[in-house]
Amino acid sequence: MSSTRFVGPIPELYDRHLGPVLFEPYARDLAARMPSTARRILEIAAGTGRVTRHLLAGLAPGGDLVATDLNEPMLVEARHRLPADPRLHWQAADAQALPFAAATFDVVACQFGLMFVPDKELAVREIRRVLKPGGTVLLSTWDDLAKNPASDALHELAFAALPENPPMFMRTPFSMSDAAALPALFSGFASARVETVAQIADASSASDFATGLVRGNPIWNQLIERAIDADAFQTRVEERLRRDFGDAPCRSPLSAHVLTAVA
Repeated sequence: MSSTRFVGPIPELYDRHLGPVLFEPYARDLAARMPSTARRILEIAAGTGRVTRHLLAGLAPGGDLVATDLNEPMLVEARHRLPADPRLHWQAADAQALPFAAATFDVVACQFGLMFVPDKELAVREIRRVLKPGGTVLLSTWDDLAKNPASDALHELAFAALPENPPMFMRTPFSMSDAAALPALFSGFASARVETVAQIADASSASDFATGLVRGNPIWNQLIERAIDADAFQTRVEERLRRDFGDAPCRSPLSAHVLTAVA
């Protein structure tokens, strides 16, 4: 449904206002973990291409990077933002049914995407299937909402705005916050380890950050569907961010889990 998908103006606003603040620090971190010997890379849930850009920068001239996402509007935005490169291929794909042959890739990367997959165990089996023996998985999930206080503030204000029929989208991105559960999900791999990585969300202003959190987020559609005054809600989010994290810049803590697994 459109209320839970990144459609319409959301992908562009998501990348412009949230990309540099929430996702760029972890994109750099994840890409830096890519083995230098990797030649064929699959990216799942590439979104607007934040990780893609850094994976491509570290890829050898003869390498191959296939960046996929289930949501075509996100790939449209990614194609717009990244220059054409003979090593880079965009493809719409479902993580639960990857359209690739077995033992195809040296690395599978997925930043903040597995939380949105309905059957996570199936997706992990698919990742294992398309990896070459000894291949590497690089994957990140958000830590608990309380350790990502700007997102937590958005969640709290959304529930307060409509307590009897609250927008539920924010529960999905933070649904895999248990670091201990990640290695268990990848128990079929030769090894799997998790590191909790702290970063800082560094927005140019509380207004810019609020625009991204409210309008660059499927929660926007849920607010509209519930007849909430979305502009007034965004103002409340902006005021809360300014109060808690400053105005210009607006800086808040981030925490995520990064898994490295070897097939």
